[in-house]
Amino acid sequence: MRVEVALITGLSGSGKSSVAKCFEDLGYFCVDNLPLSLLGPLLRSPREHVGDRDRLAVVADVRAPGFIDEIPRLLDLRDAQESHLTLLFLEASDETLVRRFSETRRRHPLTRSHSGSLIDAIVEERRVLADLRGVADMIFDTSEWSVHEIRRQVWERFADPEVASPQLVVSLVSFGFKHGIPYGSDLLFDVRFLSNPYFVAELRELSGRDLPVQRFLMEEGDFSELVERMLDFLSFLLPRYAEEKRSYLSVAVGCTGGQHRSVAVCERLAELLGESGWPVRVEHRDLDKTQTAK
Repeated sequence: MRVEVALITGLSGSGKSSVAKCFEDLGYFCVDNLPLSLLGPLLRSPREHVGDRDRLAVVADVRAPGFIDEIPRLLDLRDAQESHLTLLFLEASDETLVRRFSETRRRHPLTRSHSGSLIDAIVEERRVLADLRGVADMIFDTSEWSVHEIRRQVWERFADPEVASPQLVVSLVSFGFKHGIPYGSDLLFDVRFLSNPYFVAELRELSGRDLPVQRFLMEEGDFSELVERMLDFLSFLLPRYAEEKRSYLSVAVGCTGGQHRSVAVCERLAELLGESGWPVRVEHRDLDKTQTAK
């Protein structure tokens, strides 16, 4: 069985690294900016280098010395005995490339040969890659694409149809606002309006994982309705996030100290989402802090 090889190339700033990450998520063995002296042997005899891996993605572009001269010869290997090569060419509009280089403040690899002019380097790179673009098996214009759209396009064209898409994992994180908001939260809910068990003497030393605290909150009324509304909201959102091929979604739920209310909400939500078939992981970020401080 031949190794499927995706050779990713194109204009600098067009998103080749983002595309490579998508291939990696699909199970490809990925190599970025491989020296051309190593690329030929890799394409001719991939199993000598990647073992039993049957999918390989390689990023090669003008950063590699001799790229323009060597790539046409390497393309002759697209039907090599041990590999099947697909050439994926990425491009974007001049305006988009200028904006991306300005935002990242990175130097275009050809600017040194064009007196430091970014637009001249972009024009020259487009010219020297024109023939390579003409023989590409697939062209992505990423001018208007977000990272999520890039992921979707790669998935639709290169994912093995017999392999199921990895299911979105929901991370429920309880926290206390006095300790700061969790970094990287996708969705954030403030549940400090719920009655606080902290002010009930027999509940103060317990947490939202304890049944007495959960019973107290459920008897207050707003707790059950809140969880039901959050579940309904997430049931609407999660399939749509999954369609974008996202792997994780972080949902942060905060109360004052991260001990009672937010913990109880996350525990109940995890139970209900699990019953609906969503993989769920729960983290009570500040629970140890509150218990250690006592």
